[in-house]
Amino acid sequence: MNFDQTDEKILKNLTMDARLSARQLALKLGMSTVTVLSRIKKLEKENIIRGYAAIVDHEKLGYSLTAIIEIIAKNDKIVGIEEEISKFENVCGVYDITGSTDTIVIAKFKERNKLSVFVKGLALIPNVEKTITHVVLTTTKEDFRLT
Repeated sequence: MNFDQTDEKILKNLTMDARLSARQLALKLGMSTVTVLSRIKKLEKENIIRGYAAIVDHEKLGYSLTAIIEIIAKNDKIVGIEEEISKFENVCGVYDITGSTDTIVIAKFKERNKLSVFVKGLALIPNVEKTITHVVLTTTKEDFRLT
């Protein structure tokens, strides 16, 4: 797919406000509505736009604990571990990383005991050798939108 500056402008605007209509976006970018719509459809077809979502304040929903969990696998058998962990609904991110740790997991919890059960459950997954859990004290920024 040819990705150009126009596509980038469309993505940046939709990232900041996914509720923008194609008409509003066309007016903002000085383009026709048809052009904007066809480009959005192309971006969706190529899975560059994978969906549209609201950005919520998890703490106001009761998820006051954010954990960053390092996972070290036995004999580098990490693929199945990451796939299994990514199925949990409170998991926000699973990252296969370089360094002495194999995977980083970011997850949110309403209660300490839920975090405890989750971490203990990770240790039961085959080929997990060790977990190291970090609890976030303060969140200064949490926004994965690139602007």
